[in-house]
Amino acid sequence: MTLFDLAGLKGKKQVLAEKTEREDFWNDRENATKILREKKSIENKIDEYEAIETLVDDIETLIQMAEEEGDSSLASEIKSSYEDAVSKTEELKIKTLLDGTYDNHNAIISIHAGSGGTDAQDWASMLLRMYTRWCESKDYKVQLIYLQDDVDAGIKSATLRVEGEYAYGYLKNEKGVHRVVRISPFDSGSRRHTSFSSLDVMPEIDDDITVEIDPEDLRIDTYRSSGAGGQHVNKTDSAIRITHIPTNLVVTCQNERSQHQNRDMAMKILKSKLVELKEKEQKATLAELQGDYSQITWGSQIRSYVFHPYSLVKDHRTDAETGNVQAVMDGKLDYFIYEKLKQKELDNYGD
Repeated sequence: MTLFDLAGLKGKKQVLAEKTEREDFWNDRENATKILREKKSIENKIDEYEAIETLVDDIETLIQMAEEEGDSSLASEIKSSYEDAVSKTEELKIKTLLDGTYDNHNAIISIHAGSGGTDAQDWASMLLRMYTRWCESKDYKVQLIYLQDDVDAGIKSATLRVEGEYAYGYLKNEKGVHRVVRISPFDSGSRRHTSFSSLDVMPEIDDDITVEIDPEDLRIDTYRSSGAGGQHVNKTDSAIRITHIPTNLVVTCQNERSQHQNRDMAMKILKSKLVELKEKEQKATLAELQGDYSQITWGSQIRSYVFHPYSLVKDHRTDAETGNVQAVMDGKLDYFIYEKLKQKELDNYGD
């Protein structure tokens, strides 16, 4: 079961604070940055817990006032405060479940159009917008690394870097096939179409994690960027494609301002892919990293989005569903993300 160890967090915060006060703290800037990030994460959890405590105290005070004075006008304020406390408690509870090795890392998302032709490409672009909106609602920084659009409509693939606290932890279970059922805007007969796009999610690996990559194992190609990305990237051969020959992993990056920047970002993504692959091979953290990637086969979707003949978004792993499709497409994904994360708590409780 989930346990919020406030005393333990405060003790850890004190230990980290003492480290930051050492004279040699900034001698190792990478380690210093890591310590500050961990300290900030702990401080945020403590602040959230104390804010909930304050809110609960305020609710108790309001209830006492209402009882003593027989004032029923406070009922709406009490109800609103209670709902706010429940919501904040749920968010903090979910954070306690994000205790995986890479959960507090940034995330790298890749979206690929699947079967369904132009409809699938349009669906992929809708997913890109949906996840971008969700990231913005979390105040995460979103960086478009790669985009392959189509002359007719939509995108064939896109890669995003998501920077923020617990970005990977929240997004890791979004990996899989996403299915849409709707009246196709590209069908002159206005018939209903089913399309698929897949989402891949990886943790961004910190530079202090060593990954041995033999330069002889790499094939690096440069080419001219295409599609959206600004005038500069379309005039120069700045795009990079790196192929790791032993594993046949391919990474592309085109949206940085220079070939050097694209190469650095591509290598960072390749490093993340190789670490994930190594973890899977060792089966040390397979369940954490794999998520529902094994289900990425057409016809084996993790979630369906139905626009017609009725409105419904349903997650097939948790049975969580909502009829407000538009809200979901506008980035309201917390309900589905939280329900999947809570499965971990139920599994642990069952053990």
